[in-house]
Amino acid sequence: MKKLDAKKIFNGQCDFLFGAHNYSQIEASSHPEIAFIGASNVGKSSLINALVGKKIAIVSTTPGRTRQLNFFKVADGFTQSFSEGFILVDMPGYGFAKASAKHMEHWQKTALEYLMKRPNLKRLYLLVDPVKGLKEADRDMINMLNAVAVSFQIVLTKTDKMNKEEQTKAEEKILQEISKWPAAHPQVIISSSSKGYGIRDVQDSIVEVLQHL
Repeated sequence: MKKLDAKKIFNGQCDFLFGAHNYSQIEASSHPEIAFIGASNVGKSSLINALVGKKIAIVSTTPGRTRQLNFFKVADGFTQSFSEGFILVDMPGYGFAKASAKHMEHWQKTALEYLMKRPNLKRLYLLVDPVKGLKEADRDMINMLNAVAVSFQIVLTKTDKMNKEEQTKAEEKILQEISKWPAAHPQVIISSSSKGYGIRDVQDSIVEVLQHL
C-alpha cells in the first residue's frame, strides 16, 4: 500500500454519521474504527476537534456532556487503495460524579458492549489528564480493558499546564505502570489541544494503524 499522508487525511472531509445510546443502535460497518475514551472533562472533545481541524465534537465546561457514542466518517476517499475512509468514535466520558448511578451503569454497559463486540475497532485511545494523574475511574477502565483484551494507547492531555520537567515526570510515571498493563501500547503521547502540540503525533499514530490494515 502507498504510504498514507496524515495531512491529507485529517484535512479532508469529516461528517457526523449517527449517535448511539445503546449498542443495538450502532449500525453495522466494515470501515476501520478509531475510538477515544477518557474521564469526564479530560479534554476529549477538544482533542478530537484538533485532530480533524474542525468542531465536530461538543466542547463543554460541564463534565459528562457526551452521553452517547458519536460516530464520524473521516477522509472519505483519501487514497485509491483505502477509498472508504475510516470512522472516528467519540465515546462517553466516565467517572462523572454528578451523573446518576442508573445513567452511569447504562453508559458503561453500552461502552463495554461496543469495546467487546466491535471487530472493526482498530485502536482505542485512552485520554488521561496528567495534572490530575490517574484516578480510580481511570484504573477501573484500564482493568476492564485488560480483562476483555482490548488494546489501548494512552494520550496525556492538557500538558500545556505543566512545565517540561513535570511533563517528563508524568510520562515516566505512566510508562512505569504500562508494564503492568498487557493491553497497553508501549508508547505514551503527550498533547495539548489548546497549544496544538502532540496533535500530529496522534494523527501519525492513527495513520500507522490504518497503514497496517
